[in-house]
Amino acid sequence: MGAVAIVAEPLQRLAQSLTIWQLVLLGSVSFIVLAITLNVLNQILFKNPNEPPVVFHLVPGLGSTIWYGMDPFTFFFACKEKYGDVFTFILLGRKVTVCLGTVGNEFILNGKLKDVNAEEVYTGLTTPVFGSDVVYDCPNSKLMEQKKFVKFGLTTDAFRQYVSLIQRETELFIKNKFNQPAGTMDISPAMAELTIYTASRSLQGKEVREKFDHTFAELYHHLDMGFSPINFMLPWAPLPHNRKRDYAQRRMAQTYMEIIQERRARGDLSSKEGEQDMIRNLMSCVYKNGTPVPDHEVAHMMIALLMAGQHSSSSTSAWILLRLATRPDIQEELLEEQRRVLGEDLPPLTYESLSQLPLLTNVVKETLRIHAPIHSVMRKVKSPLTITAQTPTTIKSYSIPTSHTLMSAPGVTSRQEHHFPEPMTWEPHRWEEGHRLQYTGLSVEEEFEDYGYGMISKGASSPYLPFGAGRHRCIGEQFAYVQLQSVVATFVRYVKFANQEGRKDIVDTDYSSLFSRPLAPAVVRLQLGFDLKADTERQL
Repeated sequence: MGAVAIVAEPLQRLAQSLTIWQLVLLGSVSFIVLAITLNVLNQILFKNPNEPPVVFHLVPGLGSTIWYGMDPFTFFFACKEKYGDVFTFILLGRKVTVCLGTVGNEFILNGKLKDVNAEEVYTGLTTPVFGSDVVYDCPNSKLMEQKKFVKFGLTTDAFRQYVSLIQRETELFIKNKFNQPAGTMDISPAMAELTIYTASRSLQGKEVREKFDHTFAELYHHLDMGFSPINFMLPWAPLPHNRKRDYAQRRMAQTYMEIIQERRARGDLSSKEGEQDMIRNLMSCVYKNGTPVPDHEVAHMMIALLMAGQHSSSSTSAWILLRLATRPDIQEELLEEQRRVLGEDLPPLTYESLSQLPLLTNVVKETLRIHAPIHSVMRKVKSPLTITAQTPTTIKSYSIPTSHTLMSAPGVTSRQEHHFPEPMTWEPHRWEEGHRLQYTGLSVEEEFEDYGYGMISKGASSPYLPFGAGRHRCIGEQFAYVQLQSVVATFVRYVKFANQEGRKDIVDTDYSSLFSRPLAPAVVRLQLGFDLKADTERQL
């Protein structure tokens, strides 16, 4: 008893000397230390040899969230070296199993509906942005029908019309933005604004385009920030970016609803100019069960279509111009290619003439290889799965339970040396026939399948998958190429880009949204070509 008293007495005096808040703080610290200790012991003592290895982490719940969120590719390659092609990490309390390589891409992206599900992963993220009853806020069968509806605007005949519209929008943008023969430009917001104009004018029609100005570019940015990774867990939280997201969604949906209701009122689904645009098409569509597409679904599909047409083109066009600023030789080659193939007078671009410019195509392909807009693709595991994968020392089979979420990272294979030598070097010429093409693995014979909206390439066996694969492969791939080629071909006619003084390399990547982009500010120097500027004035 005497010994107990000797110990208890100073502890009692210590407790009496502390304030209530100091006690709370002491208790909180003790709880955190205990939680971290138990978490570490659990990882060391209770490993499941049948499941993928778990990336070591200290804080339970948080896991590897910060490391992954700051730089996904550094995270993927570091974990691949330590654990192999398949591993599990903790993302905001969720067990996420990553499957890398072409085998991993095939396993996830071409998984069967009974085994893997995209809707359960993404609906909390996308529904507040797009709106209800479209994309992932509906059964997969309905989504496939909606994809079929929007293919109205993704035909070759439509692309032929889009090229001149996109060129015109780009020329107007150059004329309105650049009042001096030389200056600087922050690339990301500029390309975000331009691609809203080009996507809305081409995919959605003249009436929609006339509703959009620079204020809608800001609204779009707020809507885009709804894709912040934290919204996988807290899409409902009254955070500042979510309040702005919700306001932007209401404003944009209201804009489309006003157009739809005006057309209903006058009994004509076409635009005022008689244009047969996407709104008219969707207002005329009927689901297989005989139900016409409701007006609110038309509005929400238009938002989703605008974002699909803007996202990849916005970030990719920004990366292209940033890359060209580091390679004046490629800029000159692009301009010379147009003069040689299309004519010294640089006639208006056409869909057919774009296909005759291989370097232009390769600039887009090479940029998408390094800077694919989406770095991670996720699926919910619906049935227990087994995958055989390469570890650092052997080949092993793992069981993946339904409590896990699957993650594919197609961008990893496009950054691997054995597929693309010097993978982080931006070199459009690598895509030329005979120029290291044997290393790319792109000779894999493609398989095609109809998921309900037409035949598409399953494509998961290739190391180059900037538009995904399988039933959720982006149906706007061809449109993205048309848009990007038209924008870049127009820019190189009128503008020369160069890095700012003191910067020799490319800017870092911003991963704060689900869609990666150049880290702001991404400023380049530019100079207008005086002879081409005069030609611009003549054309406009």
